[in-house]
Amino acid sequence: MLSPAFACPTQIPSGDGSARRVQAKAAHPKQVSSWIGIAPTLVLAGCSDWQSALHPHGANARKIFDLIWSFSAVAAGTWLLVMLALGAALLRRRLADRGRSAHEIDPRQERRFTHAVGGATALTVLVLIILTTASFFAGKSIASLSGTETLVVRITGHQWWWEVRYPKDDPSQSIVTANEIHVPVGEPVKVELDSLDVIHSFWVPGLAGKRDLIPGRPSELTLIADKPGIYRGQCAEFCGYQHAHMAITVIAESREAFDAWQSRQNTAASAPAGEEERRGQQAFLSTGCALCHTIRGTPASGTVGPDLSHLASRRALAADTLAMTPGALAAWIADPQSMKPGAKMPRIALSADDLNAVVTYLGSLE
Repeated sequence: MLSPAFACPTQIPSGDGSARRVQAKAAHPKQVSSWIGIAPTLVLAGCSDWQSALHPHGANARKIFDLIWSFSAVAAGTWLLVMLALGAALLRRRLADRGRSAHEIDPRQERRFTHAVGGATALTVLVLIILTTASFFAGKSIASLSGTETLVVRITGHQWWWEVRYPKDDPSQSIVTANEIHVPVGEPVKVELDSLDVIHSFWVPGLAGKRDLIPGRPSELTLIADKPGIYRGQCAEFCGYQHAHMAITVIAESREAFDAWQSRQNTAASAPAGEEERRGQQAFLSTGCALCHTIRGTPASGTVGPDLSHLASRRALAADTLAMTPGALAAWIADPQSMKPGAKMPRIALSADDLNAVVTYLGSLE
């Protein structure tokens, strides 16, 4: 006697359970149509050019873009040839096998098979040689830009933010900021890369290719922006819990605008202009904030966290995790772990009045 698990599938048990199962089966096509309706949104998500290698805006990015399309065209052509050959082989074999014994071998057909396999192998080797050669010359062309740079930017990866430094012959004139790179349009920029903790990867796809940051092994790449704009980048190597929240922004602007930005960044932080700002500065200096952050022109000289001397001039907070608004800044200071769990910044106990004062003070540092 068969167990219930092996009962005939055509037997439908009676009762409410059967009705529910029938209804569930009837609803299945609707679920499929719902998924079909949702699926196009996944494709549309790739239409944005906010961070895309398919929308190049620099010499290096354009060479990589051309290489992507070359590889894609060859891959598509290869796939099409394979499908056509497979279809032709299946059709011809079916026609040739009519009236022939299953064990009968046609020598002519075997020779054709041998020639076809040999030709396909030779074609594969030729295609690989062509693609390898194209990759080599593209890489050589990108490398040839090295040494032509008019500006040096030194970037250090931290968990999970980017330290950005513009070194000068006079160290006191060096600019230190975080998570945002300002560059002049049309000028090659040498980006020196290093990491102080784990492996990161610097990638601004609209301007250049990806380059790893390995602790103790400095590397570099060249950025060129063809036109003014804001280009988003991202750490492209998993580096811990908040890897997804480690973005970087490149702001390309005219040489005049860039020089003006440099002049502002070279100055010390603004002195408090009112009572609320003075109270905020005092609260900042008397708590743990000053142990981790630097504000030039004040006793705060910590190096664990980002330099805050001109914090309000930036577009975003916490490596583009939050917008630069008073509300977001207050929320970040009050409880950074709820915004970016695992970040090194601890929760600092501040009264509501002190918190508002600190936000006012930091908001004045442009």
